[in-house]
Amino acid sequence: MIWDTHAHLDDKQFKMDRDIVLQRARDAGVRTIINIGHSEATSQESVELATKYTFLYATVGIHPHDAKDCNEKTWMLLERLAQNPKVVAWGEIGLDYYRDLSPRDVQREVFIQQLELAKESGLPVVIHNRDAHGDVLKIITENPTGTGGVFHSYSGSWEMAKVLLDMGYYLSFSGPLTYKNARHTVEVAAKMPEDRFVVETDCPYLTPEPYRGKRNEPAYVREVVNKLAEIRGISFEKAAQLSTANAKKLFKI
Repeated sequence: MIWDTHAHLDDKQFKMDRDIVLQRARDAGVRTIINIGHSEATSQESVELATKYTFLYATVGIHPHDAKDCNEKTWMLLERLAQNPKVVAWGEIGLDYYRDLSPRDVQREVFIQQLELAKESGLPVVIHNRDAHGDVLKIITENPTGTGGVFHSYSGSWEMAKVLLDMGYYLSFSGPLTYKNARHTVEVAAKMPEDRFVVETDCPYLTPEPYRGKRNEPAYVREVVNKLAEIRGISFEKAAQLSTANAKKLFKI
């Protein structure tokens, strides 16, 4: 039994064959999928999908790319959506200084606002961090939610990982763990405690080997589990069992 803890099944790339994709996931042993909201529209769509499919859960939140579009109506909508029993986290939220699609000061303001909303709602957070390590650490240190959370598709150093683990965060591994140049990520996967990692696809993005170059989908999370097992010197079954148990604790399911 495997959980894909970060998917975007609302993406237009799944419009024509979503049911087939979900059946492939079930056939591959994927029993639960967390669909991630990252804007007003995708948060709504994520909740709708989770309501339609019993094995899907949802998150709600505003990605740093969309931070510039937030207003009071945004927060009212997300707070209402967060009350749905199928919503298990607030995210994905954070900072992205690589693409800079929203001004950095606005990204920081929206990130802090959502940490407060997550705290009020009692939901763990799903954090996106790209080229913004210092500011992300500063913000989560100064604005603790007390609800826990996960750094999705972790690709940082072991030094940063140790800080996050000490703060109580989980780390999630995705397709890049299988890439040949994933030296830092492999080190983190090897060293971190067994009760703090989860796995994801981030589909339709970050497709793992040997499917790289194709659209990613939840069934391919098996390749991440397989690589994790190889790195840690454990069986596939053990890696799957640990990551699933951790996901259940993280999302309180």
